[in-house]
Amino acid sequence: MNLNAEMRRLRELDWRELDIKEAGVWPWSLQLLLCLLTLGVTFFAMHWYLAAPAKAQLEQVRAEEPQLIRAFRTKAALAARLEPLREQVEALEVRMDELREMLPSGAEIPALLDNITETALDNQLTIDYIRLRGTAAQEHYVVQPFDIQVRGDYHRIAAFLAGVAGLPRIVTLHDMTLSPEGDNGHNLRLALVARTYSYRKDAEGDS
Repeated sequence: MNLNAEMRRLRELDWRELDIKEAGVWPWSLQLLLCLLTLGVTFFAMHWYLAAPAKAQLEQVRAEEPQLIRAFRTKAALAARLEPLREQVEALEVRMDELREMLPSGAEIPALLDNITETALDNQLTIDYIRLRGTAAQEHYVVQPFDIQVRGDYHRIAAFLAGVAGLPRIVTLHDMTLSPEGDNGHNLRLALVARTYSYRKDAEGDS
Protein backbone atom coordinates (compact mmCIF):
# COMPACT_ATOMS: atom_id res chain seq x y z
CA MET A 1 0.00 0.00 0.00
CA ASN A 2 2.81 2.43 0.82
CA LEU A 3 4.49 1.65 -2.53
CA ASN A 4 1.25 2.24 -4.43
CA ALA A 5 0.69 5.47 -2.55
CA GLU A 6 4.20 6.59 -3.31
CA MET A 7 3.77 5.85 -7.00
CA ARG A 8 0.53 7.79 -6.98
CA ARG A 9 2.27 10.77 -5.32
CA LEU A 10 4.93 10.69 -8.07
CA ARG A 11 2.29 10.66 -10.81
CA GLU A 12 0.40 13.51 -9.19
CA LEU A 13 3.56 15.52 -8.54
CA ASP A 14 3.82 18.85 -10.33
CA TRP A 15 7.48 18.88 -11.39
CA ARG A 16 7.36 22.59 -12.08
CA GLU A 17 6.62 23.37 -8.44
CA LEU A 18 9.58 21.43 -7.08
CA ASP A 19 11.95 23.55 -5.04
CA ILE A 20 15.39 22.27 -4.10
CA LYS A 21 15.05 24.05 -0.77
CA GLU A 22 12.12 21.77 0.03
CA ALA A 23 13.88 18.56 -0.97
CA GLY A 24 13.40 17.20 2.55
CA VAL A 25 9.64 16.94 2.00
CA TRP A 26 9.82 15.44 -1.48
CA PRO A 27 8.50 11.89 -1.88
CA TRP A 28 11.06 9.41 -0.66
CA SER A 29 10.99 7.65 -4.02
CA LEU A 30 12.00 10.89 -5.73
CA GLN A 31 14.76 11.43 -3.19
CA LEU A 32 16.00 7.87 -3.81
CA LEU A 33 15.91 8.41 -7.55
CA LEU A 34 17.88 11.62 -7.25
CA CYS A 35 20.43 9.92 -4.98
CA LEU A 36 20.88 7.12 -7.50
CA LEU A 37 21.19 9.62 -10.31
CA THR A 38 23.76 11.65 -8.37
CA LEU A 39 25.68 8.49 -7.54
CA GLY A 40 25.64 7.42 -11.18
CA VAL A 41 26.85 10.82 -12.39
CA THR A 42 29.57 10.81 -9.74
CA PHE A 43 30.67 7.29 -10.70
CA PHE A 44 30.71 8.18 -14.40
CA ALA A 45 32.74 11.33 -13.71
CA MET A 46 35.25 9.44 -11.61
CA HIS A 47 35.54 6.75 -14.28
CA TRP A 48 36.02 9.33 -17.01
CA TYR A 49 38.52 11.36 -14.98
CA LEU A 50 40.50 8.53 -13.34
CA ALA A 51 39.84 5.16 -14.91
CA ALA A 52 39.68 6.14 -18.59
CA PRO A 53 43.24 7.57 -18.76
CA ALA A 54 44.54 4.63 -16.77
CA LYS A 55 42.82 2.25 -19.15
CA ALA A 56 44.29 4.03 -22.15
CA GLN A 57 47.74 3.89 -20.55
CA LEU A 58 47.23 0.19 -19.81
CA GLU A 59 46.35 -0.47 -23.45
CA GLN A 60 49.46 1.41 -24.54
CA VAL A 61 51.63 -0.61 -22.18
CA ARG A 62 50.07 -3.84 -23.43
CA ALA A 63 50.82 -2.78 -27.00
CA GLU A 64 54.44 -2.08 -26.05
CA GLU A 65 54.82 -5.31 -24.08
CA PRO A 66 56.13 -7.52 -26.95
CA GLN A 67 58.74 -4.92 -27.89
CA LEU A 68 59.79 -4.50 -24.25
CA ILE A 69 60.10 -8.26 -23.84
CA ARG A 70 62.29 -8.51 -26.94
CA ALA A 71 64.46 -5.63 -25.71
CA PHE A 72 64.75 -7.27 -22.28
CA ARG A 73 65.78 -10.60 -23.80
CA THR A 74 68.37 -8.88 -25.98
CA LYS A 75 69.83 -6.98 -23.02
CA ALA A 76 69.76 -10.11 -20.87
CA ALA A 77 71.70 -12.00 -23.57
CA LEU A 78 74.21 -9.16 -23.77
CA ALA A 79 74.56 -9.08 -20.01
CA ALA A 80 75.23 -12.83 -19.98
CA ARG A 81 78.03 -12.32 -22.51
CA LEU A 82 79.42 -9.20 -20.82
CA GLU A 83 82.07 -10.90 -18.69
CA PRO A 84 83.49 -13.03 -21.56
CA LEU A 85 83.51 -9.92 -23.75
CA ARG A 86 85.41 -7.99 -21.09
CA GLU A 87 87.99 -10.77 -20.93
CA GLN A 88 88.31 -10.71 -24.73
CA VAL A 89 88.73 -6.93 -24.72
CA GLU A 90 91.41 -7.14 -22.03
CA ALA A 91 93.23 -9.83 -24.03
CA LEU A 92 93.00 -7.71 -27.18
CA GLU A 93 94.34 -4.68 -25.32
CA VAL A 94 97.30 -6.71 -24.09
CA ARG A 95 97.93 -7.97 -27.62
CA MET A 96 97.58 -4.41 -28.97
CA ASP A 97 100.19 -3.19 -26.49
CA GLU A 98 102.52 -5.97 -27.59
CA LEU A 99 102.06 -5.03 -31.25
CA ARG A 100 102.63 -1.36 -30.48
CA GLU A 101 105.92 -2.30 -28.87
CA MET A 102 106.90 -3.90 -32.18
CA LEU A 103 106.27 -0.66 -34.09
CA PRO A 104 109.38 1.52 -34.26
CA SER A 105 109.15 5.17 -33.38
CA GLY A 106 110.45 7.78 -35.79
CA ALA A 107 113.74 7.93 -33.92
CA GLU A 108 114.18 4.15 -34.24
CA ILE A 109 113.93 4.07 -38.07
CA PRO A 110 117.70 4.56 -38.60
CA ALA A 111 118.43 1.72 -36.17
CA LEU A 112 115.96 -0.48 -38.07
CA LEU A 113 117.75 0.29 -41.34
CA ASP A 114 121.03 -0.64 -39.67
CA ASN A 115 119.48 -3.97 -38.61
CA ILE A 116 118.38 -4.66 -42.19
CA THR A 117 121.86 -3.75 -43.47
CA GLU A 118 123.47 -6.07 -40.91
CA THR A 119 121.09 -8.86 -41.92
CA ALA A 120 122.11 -8.46 -45.57
CA LEU A 121 125.82 -8.42 -44.68
CA ASP A 122 125.44 -11.43 -42.38
CA ASN A 123 124.07 -13.34 -45.35
CA GLN A 124 126.96 -12.10 -47.55
CA LEU A 125 124.74 -10.11 -49.91
CA THR A 126 125.84 -7.11 -51.90
CA ILE A 127 123.74 -4.07 -51.04
CA ASP A 128 123.00 -1.80 -53.97
CA TYR A 129 120.89 0.59 -51.93
CA ILE A 130 118.48 0.98 -49.04
CA ARG A 131 116.58 4.24 -49.57
CA LEU A 132 113.84 5.79 -47.48
CA ARG A 133 110.68 7.06 -49.16
CA GLY A 134 108.30 9.70 -47.88
CA THR A 135 105.96 8.69 -45.07
CA ALA A 136 102.21 8.20 -45.52
CA ALA A 137 100.00 9.04 -42.53
CA GLN A 138 97.00 6.81 -41.92
CA GLU A 139 94.27 7.12 -39.29
CA HIS A 140 96.11 5.34 -36.48
CA TYR A 141 99.64 4.88 -37.78
CA VAL A 142 102.29 6.26 -40.14
CA VAL A 143 103.68 4.12 -42.97
CA GLN A 144 107.42 4.42 -43.61
CA PRO A 145 108.33 2.69 -46.91
CA PHE A 146 111.86 2.21 -48.18
CA ASP A 147 113.41 0.62 -51.28
CA ILE A 148 115.87 -2.24 -50.96
CA GLN A 149 118.02 -3.81 -53.64
CA VAL A 150 120.55 -6.56 -52.87
CA ARG A 151 122.45 -9.18 -54.86
CA GLY A 152 123.48 -12.73 -54.06
CA ASP A 153 122.56 -16.37 -54.60
CA TYR A 154 119.08 -17.78 -54.05
CA HIS A 155 119.67 -19.34 -50.64
CA ARG A 156 121.32 -16.24 -49.18
CA ILE A 157 118.53 -14.03 -50.47
CA ALA A 158 115.95 -16.38 -48.93
CA ALA A 159 117.84 -16.28 -45.61
CA PHE A 160 117.93 -12.47 -45.82
CA LEU A 161 114.15 -12.26 -46.32
CA ALA A 162 113.58 -14.61 -43.40
CA GLY A 163 115.92 -12.51 -41.26
CA VAL A 164 114.09 -9.28 -42.11
CA ALA A 165 110.73 -10.92 -41.32
CA GLY A 166 112.12 -12.04 -37.96
CA LEU A 167 113.33 -8.62 -36.83
CA PRO A 168 111.94 -7.38 -33.49
CA ARG A 169 110.21 -4.49 -35.28
CA ILE A 170 107.39 -5.08 -37.75
CA VAL A 171 108.57 -4.93 -41.37
CA THR A 172 106.37 -6.03 -44.28
CA LEU A 173 107.77 -6.81 -47.73
CA HIS A 174 106.04 -5.82 -50.98
CA ASP A 175 106.56 -5.66 -54.75
CA MET A 176 109.45 -8.12 -54.77
CA THR A 177 111.27 -8.58 -58.07
CA LEU A 178 113.91 -11.31 -58.51
CA SER A 179 116.02 -11.24 -61.65
CA PRO A 180 119.26 -12.96 -62.79
CA GLU A 181 122.53 -11.13 -62.18
CA GLY A 182 125.31 -11.75 -64.70
CA ASP A 183 125.71 -14.62 -67.14
CA ASN A 184 126.39 -17.50 -64.79
CA GLY A 185 122.80 -17.63 -63.46
CA HIS A 186 123.90 -18.27 -59.89
CA ASN A 187 123.56 -14.73 -58.59
CA LEU A 188 120.24 -12.94 -58.42
CA ARG A 189 119.14 -9.34 -57.90
CA LEU A 190 116.30 -8.73 -55.44
CA ALA A 191 114.43 -5.44 -55.51
CA LEU A 192 111.55 -4.81 -53.14
CA VAL A 193 109.65 -2.23 -51.16
CA ALA A 194 109.73 -2.73 -47.38
CA ARG A 195 107.36 -0.96 -45.05
CA THR A 196 107.47 -0.35 -41.36
CA TYR A 197 104.86 1.43 -39.25
CA SER A 198 104.86 3.96 -36.44
CA TYR A 199 101.92 4.31 -34.07
CA ARG A 200 100.27 7.73 -33.99
CA LYS A 201 99.77 8.73 -30.36
CA ASP A 202 97.79 11.78 -31.41
CA ALA A 203 95.23 9.49 -33.08
CA GLU A 204 94.56 7.88 -29.69
CA GLY A 205 93.66 11.27 -28.27
CA ASP A 206 91.38 12.05 -31.23
CA SER A 207 89.43 8.84 -30.75
